[in-house]
Order: sequence, then structure tokens, then C-alpha cells
Amino acid sequence: MADARGISRRHMGLGAVALGGGLAFASLPADPAAAAAPSRGDGRPALRHGSAREAGLLPGPLKQLVADAEAFLQPSPRHPWYAGAVLLAGRGRTVALHKPIGMAVRYQAYDEETDTGVEFPPDRQIPMAEDTVFDLASVSKLFTSILAVQQIERGRIELEAPVASYLPDFGRAGKQDVTIRHLLTHTSGFRAWIPLYTAPTYEEKVQRVYDEALAGPPGTAYLYSDLNLISLQLVLEHVTGRRLDVLLHEEITEPLGMRRTRYNPPASWKPKIAATEDARRPWSGLDRGLVWGEVHDENAYSLGGVAGHAGVFSDAWDLAVLARTLLDGGVCGRKRILRPESVELMFTDFNTAFPGDEHGLGFELYQHWYMGAMATPRTAGHTGFTGTALVLDPTTDSFLVVLGNSVHPVRSWRSGSAPRVAAANQLARAVPVRPARGRSAWFSGMASAATATLALPALDTSSGVARLSCALWWDTEPKADVLVLESSADGGTTWEPVPFTTRRPGGTAEAHPTGTATGWSGRVWHDLTAELPAAPGLVVRWRYTTDRLYVGRGAYVDGLRVEKGRRRLFDEARPADAARLRAEGWSRETG
Repeated sequence: MADARGISRRHMGLGAVALGGGLAFASLPADPAAAAAPSRGDGRPALRHGSAREAGLLPGPLKQLVADAEAFLQPSPRHPWYAGAVLLAGRGRTVALHKPIGMAVRYQAYDEETDTGVEFPPDRQIPMAEDTVFDLASVSKLFTSILAVQQIERGRIELEAPVASYLPDFGRAGKQDVTIRHLLTHTSGFRAWIPLYTAPTYEEKVQRVYDEALAGPPGTAYLYSDLNLISLQLVLEHVTGRRLDVLLHEEITEPLGMRRTRYNPPASWKPKIAATEDARRPWSGLDRGLVWGEVHDENAYSLGGVAGHAGVFSDAWDLAVLARTLLDGGVCGRKRILRPESVELMFTDFNTAFPGDEHGLGFELYQHWYMGAMATPRTAGHTGFTGTALVLDPTTDSFLVVLGNSVHPVRSWRSGSAPRVAAANQLARAVPVRPARGRSAWFSGMASAATATLALPALDTSSGVARLSCALWWDTEPKADVLVLESSADGGTTWEPVPFTTRRPGGTAEAHPTGTATGWSGRVWHDLTAELPAAPGLVVRWRYTTDRLYVGRGAYVDGLRVEKGRRRLFDEARPADAARLRAEGWSRETG
């Protein structure tokens, strides 16, 4: 199912089709860490549980991550966002947080007249566990994308080749120019979704995809569509002669030891699977009752549970193994599923023509609406309609898994992506920023809809040229959240921006003529200089302003100094001067 955003996305050979065949999977292993953590070449596990400190993370924000997630078990604002969730956060090879909260199975039905959930008796409810398996919904698209990139590596698919060169019937209705890249980046022109489940046979469903006309010319707009990955599934099955579920097992899950990741989990798994929706019309396209152990998405269900856009079930540890594999350039232990250059393509924006809709091959990039403060131009991830999300940040080598059953008991109870954002913000906050020059630095905070100011005392800059210098670090939501250097010559009644120049290590000078900094700066310290206006009582301050939606990692200032010739008017390194700084919303942080 196309993942509902609610608000805007801000607010590179051939075979025969094989439709038969099946797979036998072992039962769920008892210990996820022991069973699903593949060994590296040196014999140590690719992933291990450990403390926040061992992961190079701050423990406080991880504790807050759990507290924030638990708050969404309560009305938020009217209904719980999910009945339960499994949270996993790590950095490097250490999983520092793996926490189940709430219930995997709570409701047996939804009462539309009273807008309430009908609960199972307490003895039939099932709490979340670390190894609870979830219907990943659209996070399944990542697996299809990885399988496609593998075939690109092997020369069976070409990234810029027309889809119709593999599937001639696909070229109907003006789709002859749609390429594999268009499918992977959601720029084909397909509309978001069509009810394939209304077609009576598998063959007729495929024909509907072939007959579907485009909403616009390929490559001219970004439009997220399940049909892109369904089409990619058809290409993969054609060029490999294997079904998608077989490909998933043979090419990804078996090499990586992901024993709880598959399509169509067997009935024996049901007690370990999180329930989803009481699926009935009119809110669902099909009358199925409580969906539990079967794929929730109607189209995927009608395709036999195996679909390019949805249908993969997995747990948090398996997804962490996948995340670690990709962050390590496609290798896990002695097993390689992708070349490093292929992973690089998956994390490279192909949608530069569509700002705000950054997209690699299969992966979404730089999306604050669910990545929160983890979002950078290289942060990659995906969400799923059932309440799932995976976020990978190569910059800090960190990863986040949030698996919730947010359509349990009904899809209308969830709205927006607040729990994902909250979790991502706290993991980003847990990655320390080391001060540039001393033991601590000024930090703007990460509050939304806030203004924080850091002001120097009034200084006499009336004779000669006074220069301000400091170290500056910033990462904000582009354009929406802004850091401003400004001055006042009338005691704070009016303020004017102060242009400044920054230089990152090994880089060239960058001018900021409007006195502002916003967006991505590489998460490194920059040296800043600024010429100050002449005034007998000049007040200079940093002002950081955020909007109400999303935030970045914030801003840091260190080593503030004002000099006029050889005379030092202000030096933060002097205790007396430091005491004269006025901070509202800013705080000292040691990192």
C-alpha cells in the first residue's frame, strides 16, 4: 500500500517467468542475537548487544527515545498511534537499544459505531517481544530494490533500459519510455495506486499494470507509486526465472542469516507476529476480519502475498543486520550481497530535479518527515503503512528500526509520523558532538516551534574594525529552521543581520551575506569570522529559530571572541567574559 503521508513530504540478459515453486523455512530461532547475527571474517559477530557507551552514544537520549515511544501508546491525540512497538537503535556494530513496548496483539475487532477497539480477553493478548515479527508493508520495497541492483551488477538489467525491453507488453498505454531507473526512483509517471485486488486472476492483475496509462510523462515529476515496484517484480522474475520470494531467500536473507525475514510466514509463526487491522469495508478494500499473520496490503494479498511493493515480514534484529550490511558497503562477514559502488548508488540522489523528493535506487533520502534529526543528504530509509520504518545514517554510522502495529485495530487511528520522528531525533541527539576548542560548547537545543538566543554583552566597536570569531557547527531542516548572526546598536530594539564567512577543515571560504546558516554543513566544525558594525554599545547575538514541524540536529557555537586590532574586547575563554553571555534556550554541552 502506498504509505499515506497525510501532509506534504516536507508537512544500471534474460530468462523465463517462473510462477510456481515454494520454500521451506526453519522455525523461528529462540535467540535473535545468536541466530541472526552473522559472523565477520575475524569470527566476531557483525552485530552485538552492548551499552550506549560501547556504541559511542549518549545514554540519556536513548532513555528518552523509549519514554517518547511509550507516550504514543496513549491517546495521541485521540487514539494510540500503535498498540505496541519494537525499537532498535545502534551505531557501528553495537545495538545499544532493543526494546519492546506495548502489545503485539490486543484487539480482536474494531467497532466503527463507537470508534473503539474490541479487546481480546487478557489471557489472549500478546505483548511485544524483541523478536516479534512485523508486516513491513512498504519497507518491502527496499528488498525488491536490492534484488534489482544485484541484477544490474550481473548485467541482466540495465539501469537506463526501458522496462518494455524486458516486458514488451509493459510498453502499452504510452509507457514505452519508462526505464528501470524511473521505477526505482518513483519518476515513471504511474499514479500512486490502483485496486488490483478487484481483478479475479493473477494474469488479469498483471494485465492491468500493463494497460495502466501514466499520469504524466516519465522523468518529469516525482510520484510515489506501488506500481513501480510491482513492475520491477515482474522484470526481476522474468530475467531471473525465479519468483520474488525465492530471490529474497537465495540472494538476501539466506546469505545474511536473516531467518525471520520472508514472504508468507507459516502458521507456526503466528503467535510471534504482530496483528494488524480488522480489515472490512469501507475502510479496507477487502472484508477479511482481523489480519494477523497474513499481509495487510490488499494488492499484495491478492497477488498471493508475494509482491514487489509489500508483503515482507521481518523483525527488528534482522533489519539491523540488513542496515549494518549496507552501511558496511554490502558485506556481512564472508557474505557479500552488493558491491560498495552499488550501495553508493542506492544512497545517491537521482532526483535532483525534484527538491524535497530526494531518492536513491529504492531508498528515500533526506526526509525529515520521518528521519527527523537523523536526516542528512545521505541518510537513507523507508517507511511502511503498518507503522514500520528503517533509517540508516552513513555520516554517523548509526541505524534505527521502529516497528509498530499502527493499523491495529484500524488504519484511521494513526496519523502522521510523529513516533518515527521522535525516535530519530533522540538517536541523532545521542550521537555526541565534541566541542571544538574546550570541554564544552554552546548548544541551541532541538525544540520545534522555538527561538533560542545567545547574546554577547554590549561592546564598544565605535573605533576601528572589530571582528568576531568562533567555531560554528550547524545542521538544520533546510530553510525552515535558520541560525542568524545579528546585532543591535539600540539596546535590542532593532536587530540587523551580520554577514559572516565560514571555512570547514580543508575547504574554501563560504560567504553568508545574509548572516544566516541553514541546512546541511557536513556535521563538522567551521571556523567563522565576521566584521561587526561600529557602535558604542553593540550587542551581538546568535538566534536559532525553528518551525513547528521538524528539526535538524541543531547548532553549536564554541570559542566566541571579539577583537579590535590587537585588543580583545571579549573572549569566552576568560571566565569573567563567559559569565556575561546571556543564553535563552542555549545550554552548555560537553559532548
